[in-house]
Amino acid sequence: MLHNMNFISFTAIRFLRFQKSSRSQSFISFVTVIAITGVMLGVASLIIALTILGGFEKELKEKVIGFATHIQVTTYTNQPIRYYQNIETKLKKEIPQIRSVSAYVAKEGMINYGDVTEGIIIKGIEQISSEAGVKKYLVQGDINFDKISDGLYGCIIGKKLLNTLGAKLKDTVFVFGLQGHIQTSIAPNVIAFVIQGVYESGMSEYDDIYLFVGIPSVQQLINFDEAVTGFEVMVNNVDISPEIAKQIMDVLGYPFNARTLFQLYRNLFTWIELQKEPIPLILGLIIAVAAVNIIGTLLMLVLEKRKQVGILRSLGASARDIKKIFLINGIFIAIVGIVLGNLFAFSICWLQLEYQFFSLPSTIYFMKTVPIYFRVENFAIVSIISFILCVGGAYIPARLASKLDPIKAIRLG
Repeated sequence: MLHNMNFISFTAIRFLRFQKSSRSQSFISFVTVIAITGVMLGVASLIIALTILGGFEKELKEKVIGFATHIQVTTYTNQPIRYYQNIETKLKKEIPQIRSVSAYVAKEGMINYGDVTEGIIIKGIEQISSEAGVKKYLVQGDINFDKISDGLYGCIIGKKLLNTLGAKLKDTVFVFGLQGHIQTSIAPNVIAFVIQGVYESGMSEYDDIYLFVGIPSVQQLINFDEAVTGFEVMVNNVDISPEIAKQIMDVLGYPFNARTLFQLYRNLFTWIELQKEPIPLILGLIIAVAAVNIIGTLLMLVLEKRKQVGILRSLGASARDIKKIFLINGIFIAIVGIVLGNLFAFSICWLQLEYQFFSLPSTIYFMKTVPIYFRVENFAIVSIISFILCVGGAYIPARLASKLDPIKAIRLG
C-alpha cells in the first residue's frame, strides 16, 4: 500500500514539474501558475474583505459606545430628570447586569472664540471611564472639568471644532446656552471655558460639534438647577442591551424611555449588516471561478499527459490510481493557492494596520483610515470552503483521466 502511494505521489509531482523541455510542457506549467494565482487572489480578496468589514463593525461599535454608551435613558417628553441619584441607585440594585449608570446633561448652544461663532452640543458628563471615547481618543492635554474660578470651567473639545475656531490648548472660549425648562430671560447665559483637552475620534458627528464639560457648569449654563437630561447605562455585554433596556423601562416605568446603542445608531449597524449579506454569495462565486481554473488546468494536463496515462494503465496502474494522481495535482494547486492567498491577505492587512496607507473621508465613514480586524475564523472559513470547492472541481478531470482507454491514449498521444 505504501509503495503504491509513493508511486502515485511521485507520478503526480512529475506531471506538475515546471520543466522546459518542450513548448507544451512549458505551457502547462504556465497554466498551472495561473490556476494557483487564481486561487490565491480569490482567497486573499475574500479574507481582506471580511477583515475590513470586521474592522468597520469593531471600530463603529467602539467609537459609538465610547460616546453614546450601551443604553441611553431619557424621558418621552425630554423633561429634566430630578433626584437622579435615587434613580441611579435603583437601577444598579434592581438589575445586576448593569455595570455602571452615569447621569448627563446635553443641550444645544453656541461657542465663540475671537470672531468665530459655531453651533455646538454642550454635554455635561458625570464621570469618565477608562473606555469612554473622550478619554480614549484624547490627543492633547488632559481631562479636567474642575471650576477654575467664578464663571470659568475646564472643557474638552474636538480637534475639528478647535481648528474651525482657530483656538488652541489652554485658550478660553465663551459658550452661550439656551435657558432650560424655565425661561427667565431673553438673553442666553454665557460661561467661559478653558480648553483643557482635545480629542479626535475620526467621527465628524462628535469631533465637529460636541463640547464636553462637567455637569455643574452646564446646569448653570442652561438653568437646570439639580436636574439632568438622562442616564448612560453600561452593561456587562452589549449584546444583551435590548433585554436590559426592557428591564429598565419595567423598573422605572412611565415617562422613562430606554434606547439601546443599536436603536440610536440603527442606520450605521443596518449598513454593516447589509454589507455582510452578499459575502456568502461573493465567496461562492470567486472561489468557484478559482475551481473552474483548476478544472481547466487539469483538463489540459490530462490531454497533454494522455500518452503517459495510457502507458501507466498498460503497466498495471488502475483507474483509481490515475484518478488519485490527478486529484493530488488538484489538491496541490488548491493548497499552494490557499497558503499564498492567506499570506498575501495577512501581509496587505498588516501593512494597512501598521502604516495606514488607505485613508477614508471621516464625514462619510466615521473613521480616517480603512480599519482592520484580524480574526482567525475568517482565515479558517475561507480556506476550508476554498479547499472543498477546489478539490470538488479537481474531481471532474481526474475522473475523465481514469476513464481513458489505454490503447487509444498511447496511439493518439
